[in-house]
Amino acid sequence: MRWMKTIQIAWLSFAAFVTLSSAQELLTGKAAMGDWTTDAPGVRRHLRVGDLPPPNEKESVTNKPKEVKQPEGAWPKAPKGFTVTEFAADLKKPRVIVTAPNGDIFVAESKSDQITILRDADGDGKPELNEVFADGLNQPFGIAFYPPGDNPTHIYIGNTDAVVRMPYQNGQTKAEGKPDELVPLSEGGQLTGGGHWTRDIVFSKDGKKLYIAIGSKSNVDWTKEEEDRARIFETGPEGQDKRVYAWGVRNPVGLAIHPITGDLWTSVNERDAIGDDLVPDYVTRVTEGGFYGWPWYYMGGHQDPRHQGAKPELKDKVITPDVLIQAHSASLDMVFYDGKQFPEEYRNNAFAAEHGSWNRSRRTGYKVIHIPTKDGKATGEYVDFLTGFVTDEGDVWGRPVGVTVAKDGALLVSDDSGNRIWRVAYDGKGAE
Repeated sequence: MRWMKTIQIAWLSFAAFVTLSSAQELLTGKAAMGDWTTDAPGVRRHLRVGDLPPPNEKESVTNKPKEVKQPEGAWPKAPKGFTVTEFAADLKKPRVIVTAPNGDIFVAESKSDQITILRDADGDGKPELNEVFADGLNQPFGIAFYPPGDNPTHIYIGNTDAVVRMPYQNGQTKAEGKPDELVPLSEGGQLTGGGHWTRDIVFSKDGKKLYIAIGSKSNVDWTKEEEDRARIFETGPEGQDKRVYAWGVRNPVGLAIHPITGDLWTSVNERDAIGDDLVPDYVTRVTEGGFYGWPWYYMGGHQDPRHQGAKPELKDKVITPDVLIQAHSASLDMVFYDGKQFPEEYRNNAFAAEHGSWNRSRRTGYKVIHIPTKDGKATGEYVDFLTGFVTDEGDVWGRPVGVTVAKDGALLVSDDSGNRIWRVAYDGKGAE
């Protein structure tokens, strides 16, 4: 057994060397398809379609993480100059987190069917107020304030079966009355529940359009039940004029609006069971009317082998996403950094939470990534920003889900494994 321990230590030492030496260089090809041992703040990756292996090159596996309590001395790692602290603890599986115009933090505790409000009144990086804003919901996920800007009149919530809204004014800590159902997410009486249950929502910059994300019910099947799934919808603020904005998007968990261009972006979980490195998750600017391939194709005109020969008329219409993320990372919520605290290189760039793999032979994800942009467009690469949630043995003590920019410019990250929210602030002092 001693020789196995020696090999394990040697592997971890080599992985650490690779991580440190690659913190500045851009990893591509096979080098970009590592695992948690090669993650570290500053590691850059650029996956390209030409780097992808053929389907089923490796047998797919079930490798669910062993979730453990935070080990003694373990702490999330951020780039040099950033400091990570605990913002809030003892939450109930926090998912999406959204900053209200007045700075309050709204937390979707989806499994408890409630929205919680946190308020850091004295600016010390800890909330003094922690109260349930609304309960009796139905797996709430997305949260948006209307109209966009400083003085909202309503809060919109993406339940799994409908978008609902309630009156809201800045500083309000309790919902008044029952929510009004605004956009039922059903077709012919068939609720869109089951399968991928999250429903993120976001308003356009001018407030004239509401976008709603609905994931597929299955991994890669196509039945009548999927005809209103794997889509991003657009409606008016009253729920009127509902139409498909983009389709073939397997599970668009997170939505965000670019603060300068006003473009809609999404963070997407792709399909499973055709190998360790297929199909990449992705973050992309969404093309109006665009088709992203699911379930027949992926990453452009690559045919899914489970639908061989199907839908040839769609092959040339498949859009290749802007940023390919290592397969099975489980890319969830995303946000654009519109604060002023972080250095200029982060301004108007995206952050996305990677919840982590359950179906890859060696774990990937379990981190927050930074997605650089230039003139409102993605460069194609992504950079590890917040890491350290996996032990040397491969056990997991934290799983990022939600990201939001606090009123003071810090980045907040929800963790539904540790039931807490982390705060990442730039002070020029924090060690990598």
